[in-house]
Amino acid sequence: MDIRRTVLWVVFSLSILMLWDKWQQHNGKPPMLFPGASEQVKPTAVTTPGAARSDVPQAGGTTAASATEKSIPVAGALKGEVITITTDVFKADIDTAGGELRRLELLKHKDTVDPKKNVVLFDSETGRTYLAQTGLIGGTFPNHKTVFSAQPGARTLDANGNVQLVLEAEQGGVKLTKTYSFKRGDYHIGLKHDIANTGTTPVTPSLYEQLVRDGSKPAGESSFYSTFTGPAVYTDTEHFQKLTFEKIEKGTEEHAAKADNGWVALVQHYFVSALVLPPKTQREIFSKKIDTNLYAVGSIVSLGSVAPGASTSIDTQLYSGPQESLVLEQTAPGLDLVKDYGWLTIIAKPIFWLMTQIHQILGNWGWTIIVLTILIKLAFFPLSAASYRSMAKMKLVTPKMTSIRERFKSDPQKMNQAMMELYKTEKINPLGGCLPIVVQIPVFISLYWVLLASVEMRNAPWLGWIHDLASPDPFYILPVLMAISMFIQTKLNPTPPDPMQAKVMMFMPIIFSVMFFFFPSGLVLYWVVNNVLSIAQQWVITKKSQQAVSA
Repeated sequence: MDIRRTVLWVVFSLSILMLWDKWQQHNGKPPMLFPGASEQVKPTAVTTPGAARSDVPQAGGTTAASATEKSIPVAGALKGEVITITTDVFKADIDTAGGELRRLELLKHKDTVDPKKNVVLFDSETGRTYLAQTGLIGGTFPNHKTVFSAQPGARTLDANGNVQLVLEAEQGGVKLTKTYSFKRGDYHIGLKHDIANTGTTPVTPSLYEQLVRDGSKPAGESSFYSTFTGPAVYTDTEHFQKLTFEKIEKGTEEHAAKADNGWVALVQHYFVSALVLPPKTQREIFSKKIDTNLYAVGSIVSLGSVAPGASTSIDTQLYSGPQESLVLEQTAPGLDLVKDYGWLTIIAKPIFWLMTQIHQILGNWGWTIIVLTILIKLAFFPLSAASYRSMAKMKLVTPKMTSIRERFKSDPQKMNQAMMELYKTEKINPLGGCLPIVVQIPVFISLYWVLLASVEMRNAPWLGWIHDLASPDPFYILPVLMAISMFIQTKLNPTPPDPMQAKVMMFMPIIFSVMFFFFPSGLVLYWVVNNVLSIAQQWVITKKSQQAVSA
């Protein structure tokens, strides 16, 4: 029995199984392997205060208790004025009906489906719903269904690179002033709430802030790989917790319920929107279903008692933009975790750091991928060399192995004994070509996730026909080159004595190349370069081994 081939197939199968399992987990589905290992610590408190705090207005002006009784359109019946704020990175539509951020276009990022258009994160008019809503509860106070009045002012950046929109509404003896602030080149939106008691008795309002989204995947998602879309919560105690729309739908989602730190967010491939309250601000954290295929994640902050004639204020930061690691790290602790590298983050983060250092020198992400691949190949050169030397020895004794199989094909026990004697005589370790490869697998999987998760690759050109490293090769040149390189590698490897295994190995390049036709070109570029380097290294080592035997 060819132990080395069997072990290689076991390792390959387990690797594929683990990748599939982590892919499933990355999309919010329960793991097949080690289901208990990846579960978050369950909080001691109920995590859907949307039920406990049923006074939070829903999308159509209902409460959480009545939201399940009827479906009300997100837009509601109120009519307001839509005010457009334009910066160099945003085109934001804010509705005076509720002061909602109803549309947010990212002017420096092209749409996946139609590259002639820009990415639209927040939206409410194209069969999608993605909103930022805030308001007061605890009385008949202004909320996200109240009509606000907009103060006059500029709607584009001024000479200092700033623009503000001030909205005011008064109801139930409370005046709420929302101030949206934008800055040049900045994906952070300041959102300040000033609450003034204009009545004759004290009031105790609470401020809610929530991100509302439908549960559908973004348009243009690949069928061959998938990434996480959904809410996320972070606190210092519970750390990063991804939520799923499916569990929120069923009311079984669990996450941190109270904290004086952290953030809530909506995550999708390459982009994130996060509400970040000031540190040491006590808040309740909730996630809930508010309508058919419509969900919310947010926070509730108690503002305490506000005496007549008194006021209080609270500043919130809304980050809505690309998942750029450095910017996320500077925005809030733990926010960089939305750029999820999965279970190999400890390896993936240093790899991405190295990529950024190379990019600072080269200024092109395509060449950065090539140089990074070369550096990783050099780092593993001794291990790869050991593996290829073992393969070269195996290739030299393949005729003898085939002969043993023919002689003892009716007696597996004697065949195994003869194989062991052959390995011993020829001083071959049947695992010698396998173990060095196994050691490298975590690094290559980490690099895969780095390239897949990095928004820096989006719309980044390499050369010639590759204008976007995050999109498939438009002319399929790289996948074809990869198929050719895999075929050459197969020919360089020892031919399996088993005819069925040999046929399978010959078809592997075709199978993988079909998959890679739909993968981002940056990933395929990495594999092509890696394969070419492997072919060169294996060819040289095989030649030297053959010359040594001939001598």
